[in-house]
Amino acid sequence: MRLITKQLLDNLLAQAAADPRGRVPYRFHEHEDPVQRMLNAITPGSYVTPHKHEDPDKVELIAPLVGSAAMFQYDDAGEITEMHIMEPDSPVMGVDIPPRTYHNFVAITPCVVLEIIQGPYRAETHKKFAPFAPLEGSPECAAYLAKLEARIREAAGG
Repeated sequence: MRLITKQLLDNLLAQAAADPRGRVPYRFHEHEDPVQRMLNAITPGSYVTPHKHEDPDKVELIAPLVGSAAMFQYDDAGEITEMHIMEPDSPVMGVDIPPRTYHNFVAITPCVVLEIIQGPYRAETHKKFAPFAPLEGSPECAAYLAKLEARIREAAGG
């Protein structure tokens, strides 16, 4: 058995804080495995491009083990259709995302999320990036992320 310990989570959070992208993955799976399982440590300010999983269709489960994150769901035009604040001890402790659903999440505090998705992993088909959002690394990311963070603040009443 491979354990998910507080020490592991703390180490991943420290690595994410030092990483230029503001996040680091920790895989339990091999790319060929039928079920992909990983931890994703992510810090506020890290941008995850909205995407969906199709061709082949894949369901995905995301649940924070530490910290707080906002999960966004979009329609095909890029309008936010749902937003949920996820925390380990809150009313929403995670989400199960159906195939063909544009989504991404934003770290509100440094967090580590458990991600489970059907495999095997194929880089060329794993994600379909949303045409309505900038790709990670593009100059427009900061403005798009700021829009999402404003939506989170608005929902929190501030």
